[in-house]
Amino acid sequence: RLQGCRPLPSPPAPLSYKLIMTKYASPLDGESKVAKSRGSHLRVHFKHCREITHYISGMNTIKAKKFLNDVLAFKAAVPFTKFTGGIGHHAQAKQCKAPGNAGRWPVKATQVVLDMLKNAEANAASKDLDGDNLVISHIQCNRAPGGRRRTYRAHGRIGPYMSQPAHIEMILQEKAEPVAKEAQGPKQISRKFAAKLRFKKVKTGGGI
Repeated sequence: RLQGCRPLPSPPAPLSYKLIMTKYASPLDGESKVAKSRGSHLRVHFKHCREITHYISGMNTIKAKKFLNDVLAFKAAVPFTKFTGGIGHHAQAKQCKAPGNAGRWPVKATQVVLDMLKNAEANAASKDLDGDNLVISHIQCNRAPGGRRRTYRAHGRIGPYMSQPAHIEMILQEKAEPVAKEAQGPKQISRKFAAKLRFKKVKTGGGI
């Protein structure tokens, strides 16, 4: 060590990270009969994802994929029902009965949701679920922490350049088979209702 020099500081201790597995927002009946897919901090607009997921919720997967592919081909519009500020009105939105015919074609967000749907279908195939009978039983979009960048303006100024990413999760489930209704005997009615029916039969119309 040189004379009059300070000793070098010791290196900092390595940081320890704990991975926390989060749960899905919807309760699951059985893990073996559902297929899941999730994406976090996706670089697509939250408002676009919310409108897409809200419309395809409860759809059959085949119908949902056809709709998303039609949006990518500009054959169908995504109806906007909540975030409608500045949204144009189009004739294609009438097909979805959108309020005020408000609709758009968010290509980037639609492609991300379509990829997640295909991923969930692949997970369902690995569990030997019937691919033609799958329904989107749960799909949810949450707002992720916003990204912050900068853009350079005139006269040396700097302006914000923000992004609004999203978290998306979906659950596919096989559609339950309809249960046949049990055959019932003759319908029983009360005495009061039976007397009212007899009164209607006896009463006849006519004038003075």
